[in-house]
Amino acid sequence: MTYATYPSLRNRLVFISGGSSGIGAELVRAFAQQGARVAFCGTKADGGRALIDELAAAGLPPPRYAACDVRDADAYQALLRELIAELGPIRVLVNNAGRDDRHAMEDVTPAFWDERLALNLKHYFFAIQAVAPAMAAAGGGSVINMGSVSWMRGRPNLVGYTTAKAAILGLTRTLARELGERRIRVNALVPGAIVTERQNALHRDAAADQAFLDAQCLKIRLDAGHVARATLFLAADDSDGMTGQHVLVDAGIAQQSVVT
Repeated sequence: MTYATYPSLRNRLVFISGGSSGIGAELVRAFAQQGARVAFCGTKADGGRALIDELAAAGLPPPRYAACDVRDADAYQALLRELIAELGPIRVLVNNAGRDDRHAMEDVTPAFWDERLALNLKHYFFAIQAVAPAMAAAGGGSVINMGSVSWMRGRPNLVGYTTAKAAILGLTRTLARELGERRIRVNALVPGAIVTERQNALHRDAAADQAFLDAQCLKIRLDAGHVARATLFLAADDSDGMTGQHVLVDAGIAQQSVVT
């Protein structure tokens, strides 16, 4: 997929959590095409190899990959600080890692609840905390927090996930105010029903496709490229007047108040 070119992204260091697959992998591709210096993390030791090889074969500078459990805040912050010490300030941070595993309310334990919040919310804050000093010293930058329309629609069997995703709006608005004087913009990008390999394997069939199309204003299935296009804009200087925003890329599905 080819994207519009944003000159301000060339040579900037971009970090993407959860970049090995799905939306995150397409974000790595999109920023690499911009000439940005890209680093990303995933859970597996060799999780970035296929994507690195793909980009190298396309003639693009290979991104940096590190395996890390983002639920371990200390280890995750240490990884980010080591990267900054080696490569310089991260100018674009995309908090993307998360999982939307289904779970019934009755099955949720305190340990599972804490783990869902750690995986889908906690690491967002601690990544911002780790990168903000160097980002500010370099003249500012852009933080993009990946949300989800699932909480707006009250999707069932996802309470640990939707609670975390709803909290991202509060995190975004508070830190936009707190970091604005340091020329750091903080926005939330909120995908709708995005077709990914994971969704194809676990949840997608003809009936699910039709249900999403019926609920959306736009009668198209969204893919990771739709999310990447909006992410590039929020990362680039072209959006330098935007912060504290909640930008939906959902084909209008959040306008439907009744769950289908």
